[in-house]
Amino acid sequence: MGQLIRAWAAIFMIAGLSACTTIQLEPLPEGMTDQPPADWQDRSAKLRQFDHWQLSGKLAVRQPSDSGTAIINYWIQEGETYDLALSSSFLGMGSTKLKGVPGFIELTLSNGETYRSGDPDALMKAATGWQLPLESLTWWIRGLPAPGGDFRLLFGTRGELAMIRQAGWEIRYERWHKLQGNTPALPARITALKKDKRVRVVVSSWQDLNP
Repeated sequence: MGQLIRAWAAIFMIAGLSACTTIQLEPLPEGMTDQPPADWQDRSAKLRQFDHWQLSGKLAVRQPSDSGTAIINYWIQEGETYDLALSSSFLGMGSTKLKGVPGFIELTLSNGETYRSGDPDALMKAATGWQLPLESLTWWIRGLPAPGGDFRLLFGTRGELAMIRQAGWEIRYERWHKLQGNTPALPARITALKKDKRVRVVVSSWQDLNP
């Protein structure tokens, strides 16, 4: 009798563990799959190696508190170090420069005032009113999930990356630039959505700075 009780207890324990580890996934959007194409591992490895680059384009932010647009005069990425120059008439931002590495940012406004913080997202919001996931954006802009967090990748019918879901954001890939050489296609337009927030980046040009 004791063995039978222990056996049933083990069965219920296994069933309980299975229930705890089941991840409830939202239904897939129509025309998308979460099965990566055969070349995704090679493609993502090449995108991770593409870590010295420069782009220019436009940034548009729509949020309940503040909305606006900015010109990305340049965004230079050298490994984990980023250097951005934005121009916008929104809220009198004028020319704003952002420099940083993960966990640190230096923000310089058009009047020359400089602010530094160990919380890049909080400083960006305090200075401009915009909530920008800047450190994650340095990965999303290449078509890669940011490191250190759970994510889900969704692909279109032709095998192209269509969406990343990560940290409560849904990043949609809408257009692509095809570069010469071994670098895979890079995003030309992405839209990041989180509840009532929207961040859109339109890239007009990419430049490979790898030596």
